[in-house]
Amino acid sequence: MKETNKLKLDILELLEEDARRTHGLLSTMLNVPEEEVREAVAELEQDRVIVKYATVVNESKVNDEKVTALIEVQITPERGRGFEGIAERIYLYPQVKAVFLMSGAYDLLVEVEGVNLKDVASFVSDKLSPIESVLSTKTHFILKKYKQNGIIFEEHEEDRRLMISP
Repeated sequence: MKETNKLKLDILELLEEDARRTHGLLSTMLNVPEEEVREAVAELEQDRVIVKYATVVNESKVNDEKVTALIEVQITPERGRGFEGIAERIYLYPQVKAVFLMSGAYDLLVEVEGVNLKDVASFVSDKLSPIESVLSTKTHFILKKYKQNGIIFEEHEEDRRLMISP
């Protein structure tokens, strides 16, 4: 049983690096039969350990106008449901890309995308702030993404200057 778990963890690690890796390539990389890899991946998908295969896009090369904001939200938990109901109400909005329960000075961190600053501002003022349990919000606009999901967006040219020595 432990071998199976090790195989699944290895598969997850390799797919996180590059989700385009085929079962055949994973089989070769892990030195196990392809059918074993196929079964392990199917189980991971069925158990919703692998939820989705996604592409990471460098938005600055595609759409310079799109705006991403991180919003700190302080809320009063609901009796009997805690933070769950409010988090669900928030994550159902299409602008919301992620919601996290946090420790510290605020309760939820909400990632929102909009077509421009005004779009995000109206989401906060018209949809998020009026929720009865929301006590306060603090919005932080992302100005530039340097790295996301382990991927560095900037391409650095090699320094070709000659070293000067005394």
